[in-house]
Amino acid sequence: MKTLNDFNFKNKKALIRVDFNVPLNENFEVTDATRIVSAKPTIIKILEDGGSCVLMSHLGRPKGAQEKFSLKHIIPKIEDILGVEVKFASNCVGEEAETKAAALQPGEVLLLENLRFHEEETKGDKTFAQQLSRLGDIYVNDAFGTAHRAHASTTIVAQFFPNSKCFGYLLAKEIESIKKVLEDGEKPVLAILGGAKVSSKITVIENILDKVDHLIIGGGMTFTFVKALGGKVGDSICEDDKMQLALDILKQAEDKGVKVHLPVDVVAADAFSNEAHTQICDVRQIPDGWQGLDAGPESLQIFDTVVNESKTILWNGPLGVFEMEAFAKGTIALGDSIANSTKNGAFSLVGGGDSVAAVKQFGFEDKVSYVSTGGGAMLESLEGKTLPGIAAILE
Repeated sequence: MKTLNDFNFKNKKALIRVDFNVPLNENFEVTDATRIVSAKPTIIKILEDGGSCVLMSHLGRPKGAQEKFSLKHIIPKIEDILGVEVKFASNCVGEEAETKAAALQPGEVLLLENLRFHEEETKGDKTFAQQLSRLGDIYVNDAFGTAHRAHASTTIVAQFFPNSKCFGYLLAKEIESIKKVLEDGEKPVLAILGGAKVSSKITVIENILDKVDHLIIGGGMTFTFVKALGGKVGDSICEDDKMQLALDILKQAEDKGVKVHLPVDVVAADAFSNEAHTQICDVRQIPDGWQGLDAGPESLQIFDTVVNESKTILWNGPLGVFEMEAFAKGTIALGDSIANSTKNGAFSLVGGGDSVAAVKQFGFEDKVSYVSTGGGAMLESLEGKTLPGIAAILE
């Protein structure tokens, strides 16, 4: 696996695919700069070698060139984080981009305009990828968030750098972290899967059953399992057409010696609202008109024990509707348990949009081993797929 450390960038131009798809407010100011901060070590290593950087990224899902999706808005934030001036090309291909890239001196950074202003980017167009390839000597992919897409800038462009392509530090770290859970994890290995639907996690569950010793199931998909086992789930979210599948998963887990932990009690509410009346119920006895919206206190105690006995932990998906304060306790308690286990030497990987949001919201970011930067990419990795953006560098 070639990384930045396999190259010296002195007098070389690095064409770097970064993931600067960051949220902006109505004044076009960056509201969460995590992705820019994550790319900094890669960029700085190249500049310190005496190289220059041509940065390419997408922002949002524009229909053609739209001012509100212009990457020029984020230049002040990038300059602030990197501590260097950032030049800008108002197109990512063509004469201006090529002229500005050619003029770059060692230590300088050029940001290209939004790749997705061209539909050729998402179509994986070879000619477009070739135009991009003219802008650098070495291709560096550091965008895990888009590694599961076979786009021109994430996959196709690598063909034009047969011997001079590598992973940036961020992407290398993502690959290592997932490998650490799925292949090299110190036992016992625990996976915690939450979220609303079993259907969105089936392939993940089936792939990780061979790798884990314990599986905690939380969030909305709990109720499909509970109902399949004969419990009453009231008005809780439930995929009736997936009940047989839930039973099959439990049988597979049993056959493979994986211990599955479902909540035993829940915080139930009489409405999907922060102001709803709540009660603690046995997970198998939720009254009609009530819905389970968070794990209950007894479940959290059981989960805490399992988490603290584990040496490798994967967390994907919250335990409840953490966006509402009334139903955030379970997710916060789980975060506390994982932080404690990590402090005592466990390796913990958090990934997937909602769990990452929860980790940031409740201040666990620095208390776990690694927080993944890619939602869809992380899920596809856990499903056992080789991502196109990663395969393109390994070829």
